[in-house]
Amino acid sequence: MPTTPFVHQDVTDTALAADEARLTGLFGTDDGLLPLWIAEPYLDLAPGVVAALQTRVRSAWYGYEARPPALKDAFWEWMTARHGWDGSGLETIVSPSVGTSIGVLIEEMTGPGDGVILQTPVFTDFKPLVARAHRTLVRNPLKLTDDGYRLDLDGLAAAAAEPTTRALILCNPHNPVGRVWTGEELAGVAEICARHNVLVIADEIHADLALPPNRFTPFGQAAAGSGVAWAATHGPIKTFGLAGLCDTLLVTDNETIAESFGKRSSQLHLTRNNVFAVTAFEAAYRTGAVWLDGLLELVDHNYRLLRTRLPDGIDLIEPEGTYLAWLDFRALGMDVPELVEWLTSAGLALSPGHWFGREGAGFGRMTVAVPSEQIEDAIDRLTRAVAGSSG
Repeated sequence: MPTTPFVHQDVTDTALAADEARLTGLFGTDDGLLPLWIAEPYLDLAPGVVAALQTRVRSAWYGYEARPPALKDAFWEWMTARHGWDGSGLETIVSPSVGTSIGVLIEEMTGPGDGVILQTPVFTDFKPLVARAHRTLVRNPLKLTDDGYRLDLDGLAAAAAEPTTRALILCNPHNPVGRVWTGEELAGVAEICARHNVLVIADEIHADLALPPNRFTPFGQAAAGSGVAWAATHGPIKTFGLAGLCDTLLVTDNETIAESFGKRSSQLHLTRNNVFAVTAFEAAYRTGAVWLDGLLELVDHNYRLLRTRLPDGIDLIEPEGTYLAWLDFRALGMDVPELVEWLTSAGLALSPGHWFGREGAGFGRMTVAVPSEQIEDAIDRLTRAVAGSSG
């Protein structure tokens, strides 16, 4: 068990109750379902963040405030300490969300009909961002090998060589398959995209969630000297469970990208701040290191439970990062509708794999940033369901 235990007060119950409004729409019922489908921790948050927010509430002043330079300083001090990336020569711009950053970059840096590459199965929101911008989705699926998922660099080179292909959305670490791309893999992506003048938009919002001995490598660091145009999304929202509160950041070394994004942000007031978001953002990076270490220990423990206790017919794709287990149900021999219905009847609300692209059919994504008792409960439900299917 983790050496830094979490105190589970009412947070888990609150989170589960918040899910109920969405469960019926997605899964047909909320009756008896254990919801493990959302990519955030179902845990008490970092004490320093909670304390800072409580202090800010007591101030009884919630009017206009300028966003202090200390926010970006806190981020770069954190990145330097944990990842060896110091921000030298980089532009750092506030953005309300990862989706906002990607959507603006697609609009500003590509044209209608241009191709945007996705490496599927991948985060569900990327595809609609491409479609709603009237760009063309270009698929470069990951390859599932005996050693786990790998980038298809030959396929990437072919897709990038098309004259209408203008951008790649890279997920690093990858949601949902849990790969933490190596510096060598990322350098290969950078070389290909530089050669074909393809912009790399690196979603690195899971950067802090690499599981030892794996280490997160920033795309910008791996791409140094390649000449590729790139921008990366960062922030505390996934690390610290602040997706409903905090802003994110866009990082780039490209002046054209920074200027275009900055102008669009100003036009749409995308940098308008929230006093609680400002408070939580800085507190997370200033005070959250011990909490995060405890989270990673808990996640590692929960993955060990899945490795050792999942029933025959269900396999865990070995994770290198994130708190999102990618489970392989293909041996059960069910098609997409059958698997969704089977999981629901087992009492589990997981993200069905096909949500992440056709390559995800037969898989499911489970959040493991929860009390270990819930993972044990989920395993028990799956075990009973498998036994019932084979009986």
